[in-house]
Amino acid sequence: MTDTDVLIVGGGPAGLALALALARSDRRVVVADAREAGAVADDPRALALAHGSRLILEELGVWQGLPATPIETIHVSQRGGFGRSVLRAAELGVPALGHVVSAGALAAALRTAVKAAGVTLRDATRVEALTPGTARIDAALDGGDTVSARLAVRAEGGPGEGDDVKSRDYGQHALIATVQTRDGHVNRAFERFTPEGPLALLPCGEDYASVLVVSRDTAEYLATLEDTAYLARLQQTIGTRTMLTAVGPRVHYPLALRYRQSAAGPRTVWLGNAAQTLHPVAGQGFNLALRDVYTLARAVRDATDPGTADMIEAWARTRRLDRAGTIGFTDALIRVFANESAPLRALRGAGLFALDLCPPARTFIARRMMFGARAWP
Repeated sequence: MTDTDVLIVGGGPAGLALALALARSDRRVVVADAREAGAVADDPRALALAHGSRLILEELGVWQGLPATPIETIHVSQRGGFGRSVLRAAELGVPALGHVVSAGALAAALRTAVKAAGVTLRDATRVEALTPGTARIDAALDGGDTVSARLAVRAEGGPGEGDDVKSRDYGQHALIATVQTRDGHVNRAFERFTPEGPLALLPCGEDYASVLVVSRDTAEYLATLEDTAYLARLQQTIGTRTMLTAVGPRVHYPLALRYRQSAAGPRTVWLGNAAQTLHPVAGQGFNLALRDVYTLARAVRDATDPGTADMIEAWARTRRLDRAGTIGFTDALIRVFANESAPLRALRGAGLFALDLCPPARTFIARRMMFGARAWP
């Protein structure tokens, strides 16, 4: 049996960030990941890291050298209606509203730092069962080994099933691909809403990382198109705001909202996708996870016993507003922009137009996207 302070189930970016934060506070940590060593580095997804997430990663010591592309401007519009708004980093007095980095590159940097910090990494290790007790929680691993910890953190997979898990199937798929442009992206991102779903173009290296959200049937059709035809579809959606010249391989996956009403349990907390799986609109999922990580690491560092019900509930209480606000914000965006009634389309356009004319409102929205519902720090 292995004895430790914290067992982290899942070696993705969220689990690794927590492991690194805890190692820096001298807590004993074991990370168990079901995948083979290095598998996380192959994740092709592009993560939009808010400015607040950059500050956290800088504090963890992994930001320098990370291949991240800054977002200096975000252009928001809707197809088939008037109104648009532009958020600019210069208005906020920050170097960038956010940065785009591949999930694989971030995970690789975190893993290197975690190993250097002396954290025990158990790759290709599946946690078969977690059994909480009064003073410890025991994890049964495949192969017959056991880990006993004061606190277990579930950061692998989705929220699971049960009465505490709420879900909504959007009936949408996201298609992701790298897209080249004629004139470069000049560090400008686009969020273009359509009746079927949004199109996001995120500056990533020299190109754009594109995320096109459409209905399930449309996604299956678009996945079969030749590159030139798919590129034409993207160009039609974004209009003449930027000229696209080439597209790389596509992958697509279904979208749904699934979240645990409480991310806390007996000597257990849930983080990242294991706590909430969000729609990718506005790119809030990992940023919320990293804020959860940051506050949990501080709570564990200051606690005599990091797995007591009082400690866990106090942490969950501090995160309640941000979790609920972020979940509600992303869900509302999809539902509001998917409604094609003429009055609502006009109202959306008026809202975007008014937002563009009101600097305090733009500041509020931008800070919320950068720092969460509490707009910290």
